Amino acid sequence: MQKLEPIDASSVNDQIVRWLKEYAQNAGVNGFVVGVSGGIDSAVTSTLCAQTGFKVVCVEMPIHQAASQVSRAQEHIAQLKNRFSNVDEARIDLTPVFETFKQQVPSHADTAKLNLSLANTRARLRMTSLYYLAGIHGLLVAGTGNKVEDFGVGFFTKYGDGGVDLSPIADLMKSDVYALARYLQVPESIQQAQPTDGLFGDDRTDEDQLGASYDELEWAMLQNEAGKVAGDFSGRELVVFKIYQRLNKANQHKMNAIPVCYVNRR
Repeated sequence: MQKLEPIDASSVNDQIVRWLKEYAQNAGVNGFVVGVSGGIDSAVTSTLCAQTGFKVVCVEMPIHQAASQVSRAQEHIAQLKNRFSNVDEARIDLTPVFETFKQQVPSHADTAKLNLSLANTRARLRMTSLYYLAGIHGLLVAGTGNKVEDFGVGFFTKYGDGGVDLSPIADLMKSDVYALARYLQVPESIQQAQPTDGLFGDDRTDEDQLGASYDELEWAMLQNEAGKVAGDFSGRELVVFKIYQRLNKANQHKMNAIPVCYVNRR
């Protein structure tokens, strides 16, 4: 499958850091708050924000989190604080909040729907926590979604990790994020970890949920943008292209503006 040309990581880094600085200055805020999960996207985003010189609060928000995810998040935050004096941290254990929420809402017989709804609830509790800290400290919530997730397959929670003030890496493919991570010297443990949203409390990866790897989905996104159709492919390429088109179509409600019913007042 065709791959993108590698980015100039140094140039892209400088462009994003400059954009973040200008946005914060124009908005009159003190800096940024970033949810740090132990994954590659949040590690890169928080490192980009740290380079602005503005205050950056890295927030760990475990909800029945796997020990490996917690340790990677803590390793990254410790490294970032050591490198940048403007970086601070906060830890909000949302597990008891999540458990209380589950006790207060009605259950459902359809286990798959229940688990998905609860997974999205985790993301929304985290969004609420980030905006709480943003309000206290005068910060912007920096999103951690990449281009494939945000504009390709819609792999994020509406009003969860999709609820942000600005998106520094949303024009970067996942392979670009990895290239930037190498340039930024993000901990090797994070660079080598399988991508996961960590919302289900088990070891399922993003690829398990999506049915294709990020490299495959990048390829499919490029083919779709080039106007290709399913009939142009066979074998695994056809399978991946269909997965991409199905997810892209199903998740347009996340990518498009909220529909408004405009009325005729006459």
